[in-house]
Amino acid sequence: MKIMIIEDEVKIRSELTILLQNSLYDVSKVEKFERVEEQVKKTEPDLILLDIHLPGQSGHELCAAIRQMMDVPIIFLTSDSDVISETNSMLMGGDDFITKPYHPSVLLARISAVLKRSGRNLQPNEAILKHKGICLDTRAYKVRANDKEVELSKNEYKLLHYLFLHKEEMIPRLDLIEYLWDNDVFIDDNALSVTVTRIRSRLNDIGVKDFIETKRGVGYKI
Repeated sequence: MKIMIIEDEVKIRSELTILLQNSLYDVSKVEKFERVEEQVKKTEPDLILLDIHLPGQSGHELCAAIRQMMDVPIIFLTSDSDVISETNSMLMGGDDFITKPYHPSVLLARISAVLKRSGRNLQPNEAILKHKGICLDTRAYKVRANDKEVELSKNEYKLLHYLFLHKEEMIPRLDLIEYLWDNDVFIDDNALSVTVTRIRSRLNDIGVKDFIETKRGVGYKI
């Protein structure tokens, strides 16, 4: 797994590099803070550790720019400890927020948890989830069946991935809404129905029908 460190303090960057390499991660680091987005795109990391206070642009601005290019997990690692900073970090697309000084074991545990949620820590033989003849490619964000495949949007993938991880379970609508839009308290309940409809349309394109079951007023299962 490749982790990219975007931290301008040399000492902290060095400490993080040693910690992660000792934990058998492949580590890359930004040392020149010009065109950082291009460096991220070229590296294609599995996770990014991102400081908020950077030369040239803030970590929040960089996070928003990265989100336009790819859906890579981002953990903010910063000396800021106020609620506003944490809230802004999550609203800008962060997956987690850790304050400095951090405890190494806690940081590693949080990294592992974020990678697990994203599906990126799966071994090659686990990267393809299967159920009822349907294959979900967790690395390419695609679903396959009948020798056909279709690409999923971020939320379509997240929802279907969650259902695959809880197959044969009826998942309450509220659980799915909180999982997909946990940072948006104003989300319309109808947004979930729209996302499910879109997934069903994608599945229909590859010849799959009635894969997602609905229990009206309760939730969904596969």
